[in-house]
Amino acid sequence: MKYVDEYRDGELARHLSGKIAKEAHAGRQYRFMEFCGGHTHAIFRYGIANLLPPGVQLIHGPGCPVCVLPIGRIDSAIELAKNSRVILATYADMMRVPGSHFASLIRARAEGADVRMIYSAADALNIARENPAREVVFFAIGFETTTPPTALAVRQAKCDGLANFSVYCNHVLTPPALRAILDEPGAALDGVIGPSHVSAVIGTGAYEFVAKDYGKPVVIAGFEPLDVMQAVLMLVRQVNSAHAAIENEYSRAVGAEGNRKAQALMEEVFELRESFEWRGLGWMPWSARKLKPDYAEFDAEARFGMSHHAVPDHKACECGDILRGIRRPQDCKVFGTACTPEHPIGACMVSSEGACAAYFSYGRYKAA
Repeated sequence: MKYVDEYRDGELARHLSGKIAKEAHAGRQYRFMEFCGGHTHAIFRYGIANLLPPGVQLIHGPGCPVCVLPIGRIDSAIELAKNSRVILATYADMMRVPGSHFASLIRARAEGADVRMIYSAADALNIARENPAREVVFFAIGFETTTPPTALAVRQAKCDGLANFSVYCNHVLTPPALRAILDEPGAALDGVIGPSHVSAVIGTGAYEFVAKDYGKPVVIAGFEPLDVMQAVLMLVRQVNSAHAAIENEYSRAVGAEGNRKAQALMEEVFELRESFEWRGLGWMPWSARKLKPDYAEFDAEARFGMSHHAVPDHKACECGDILRGIRRPQDCKVFGTACTPEHPIGACMVSSEGACAAYFSYGRYKAA
């Protein structure tokens, strides 16, 4: 299959492994963070960490929108779902994320709430068309990758006059989160493996501040194993030469300017929030989106008078530190025991891109 099989070639992987081992300086530690959870799962699925020399360490970042959503926002969605007038539509990962006292949307559904799993924002629009007597709320979440489809759905709802459709908006931005991670003294990163799908939307230019303000290199990489290994090699070379630049390994899909049409669509429908709470990173200014006044009629928070209350994570859960690269999943006391994919305590174990789910699913933690 073009652009898949050729990026999973075992012989090329061994060749890249040898080049990384040869060029990584003995006795030096290289700490590279893969921001995106998709990269984390690729690393564990293909055993990439086992192909790297001991001095090259991959740190798992916050790049999972489900993982970074705070408990208070989940509690608000659960409470909204219990409204008998409401049909709450959301993506599969959000169904099982624990809120306060281990409540979740899937439990709310079991207790009678009308919560529906969807695959796209367009599905939520269809539900609104099919149920004109009910209020349909789309629990929208994601980084810049999933924001344009939400914007398109809102614009279509306005065009069609769907008065029973609204959006509970939880779209967040990648650059502010990356800045917060680099400001974290405990991370001490040498470079970053940049996200691929997000970068296809915002472009490589969005990361220039990393090289300029922090003197750290960024290499945008695809999700295939050879993509990740090539990115590691490019980062090692930059660190060795004391160079900091934004490089694009994923040039087959990512450009410098990104997707201008998607960016224009986001700017038409959304504006930045002054502040937004992130799990593990706290309240960050200008780090999330909300609907512009022209589309405020579709804002579920305003329509239903929703208010946000900060709720602390479970005392035993280390998701916050894992998202910041301070801890690894196996450092959490409940990982793999009380907290499993079947009975998750933290969002990192629920999400298909969560670091804890990656460690558990592929069994790498057992060797550790």
